[in-house]
Amino acid sequence: MKLASIGRYLDQPLLTAKINKYIPAALTIGGSALVIEQTRNAPAHKRQKIGLKSAIILAATIISAINAPKIAAYITGKKTGKTLNEIITSNTEIISKYLSENEVSEKLTNVLNKAKTKILSPKEIDTIKDKNLLDKLIPPPENIKAKDIFKEIGWLSIYGAVPVAGGIVGGITADKLTEKNWKERVPNKIKEGTYQYLANIFLCNIGAGIALGVLEKLGIKSKTARCVGMVGGILLTGVIGGSFIANYIGKKLINPMFSQKNKNETRTPELVDLGLHTDDIATVSLLSGLKWIEPSLPVLYSVSGYRAGIGYRGHNKPNSLYSEDEITES
Repeated sequence: MKLASIGRYLDQPLLTAKINKYIPAALTIGGSALVIEQTRNAPAHKRQKIGLKSAIILAATIISAINAPKIAAYITGKKTGKTLNEIITSNTEIISKYLSENEVSEKLTNVLNKAKTKILSPKEIDTIKDKNLLDKLIPPPENIKAKDIFKEIGWLSIYGAVPVAGGIVGGITADKLTEKNWKERVPNKIKEGTYQYLANIFLCNIGAGIALGVLEKLGIKSKTARCVGMVGGILLTGVIGGSFIANYIGKKLINPMFSQKNKNETRTPELVDLGLHTDDIATVSLLSGLKWIEPSLPVLYSVSGYRAGIGYRGHNKPNSLYSEDEITES
């Protein structure tokens, strides 16, 4: 089995489309499991309230994440990928035409007929020797050119903003229904949303894009060099600079708009925040021309959206699903 065949396997449009199809169900199941866990772990007299808040925040975040690709595509003018039915129709036409014009072995005929509607294994992909045909069925990844970098980054950044905004709206709605002092909890949701978006999404995208532009300017085309360079850009702008910028905006802009409470509060990066940079792997992959990672984005961005929705401000902070007095009680 060739390594290239594994890459082709992952890049099959049918595979990506099928993963996309099941992402809403996966998010719903995962969200429901989290609601159940949050409810079960809450004190008995608070379970109804905590369950309701968690469900509202997750519903808003998940709905936003599922619709984020279409919203981002509409705003940026980016073409959306083909649907599962469109891919099947296209594959059927390509293969039917090829089989009518060429004499092929029974083994290859069976593989091609399967490729009309089903995902091929790497071993089956190996049997297709006609590169032109293979490229039509599974388009090879293309390196994004410098002129297209920031258009792609714009799409990714809007994509990431939608679940975060959805989480904030869901969190405010949940608090309004369950908390008397819900207005006092708004700043922390906006600050956490700002932190999540800038440190874990937007600035990472910018760093990757700048690094990619510099590499192209230098004439470096190696995929390995591009990936390493983009990771370096992510570390500098997102992981290191994002936290500082997000905290600065929280102190100087968001706090004065709402209240002066906790005005000197600083949100420091934690292990979970570093884990959220898994979505940067998706960024690097997409900017390197690999599209198979794209279906994971709603899941990854939903984590940031949920944390924004509960107003998470780090360990030992009072604002979460609980009120300040409930932190002590629980």
